[in-house]
Amino acid sequence: MAQVCDICSKGPIKARKITRRGKPKKTGGIGLNITGIHLRRQMANLQSIRAIINGRPQRVLVCTRCLRSGKVQKRQAIRKASPAPVATAS
Repeated sequence: MAQVCDICSKGPIKARKITRRGKPKKTGGIGLNITGIHLRRQMANLQSIRAIINGRPQRVLVCTRCLRSGKVQKRQAIRKASPAPVATAS
């Protein structure tokens, strides 16, 4: 399964992790040197939820931004009706 949001197609992006050595000039050093650049992937924050799609519950991968903004409707749990309390005559 691809790590892509089913609603907005948000997926992983390329990023760089920069390794530095030294002390910043602001704190009294002579400056920072870049010693290496490591490529990595930033993954989207995807949640697997059961949502109502075309009137039926279906399991989808949705990013948290789509979930929070209301672009997808979560399936509500079906609760059994509890019996009404019986009033006793005294």
